[in-house]
Amino acid sequence: MATKDPRIDAYIAKSAEFARPILAHLRAVVHSACPEVEETLKWSSPTFMYKGILCGFAAFKEHATFGFWKGDLVVDANGKSAEAMGQFGRLTSLKDLPSKRVLAGYVKQAMRLNDAGVKSPRMVKRPKAPFKTPADLTAALKKNAAARTTFERFPASAQRDYVEWITEAKQEATRARRLATTVEWLAQGKRRNWKYENC
Repeated sequence: MATKDPRIDAYIAKSAEFARPILAHLRAVVHSACPEVEETLKWSSPTFMYKGILCGFAAFKEHATFGFWKGDLVVDANGKSAEAMGQFGRLTSLKDLPSKRVLAGYVKQAMRLNDAGVKSPRMVKRPKAPFKTPADLTAALKKNAAARTTFERFPASAQRDYVEWITEAKQEATRARRLATTVEWLAQGKRRNWKYENC
């Protein structure tokens, strides 16, 4: 028997005006297609459970999302999953969703996968491209032996953290500040995210 969670009612009511009809529609379709579904909150977002996680939605300031836990096995996203969480991209109106019949079919497919005990596909980690230490960091490290020694002793992942932090700066002033901070922290033997290491 389906259960509705009053927290989902509150979530929809607090959502942006454009999102409310989208979320209400999605909720109705899921309950219609899967009468045994149970609602809960996971990761602060409405989630529908049927022998495990089935699907869920979320609302943001300018768009909503909807997705299946085993999304790649349920929906051919056609690149829309790159636009936002879930398989349907950025939802701003009901027109962004497939028909009720098609959505119900996806819900039933997700149910079949959960009935069969199919596990979610594991994400394949792609190796990161090699990085190059920028010239300004190399020059700054030449002037500070302690910082240079620390940097050279760090594993590539810790070096990459500093390099990316410096090179992602959008303005020269920001880059210069980050470079100075990098040298200071390296001279003290600190990793880029040292503040969070002992939390």
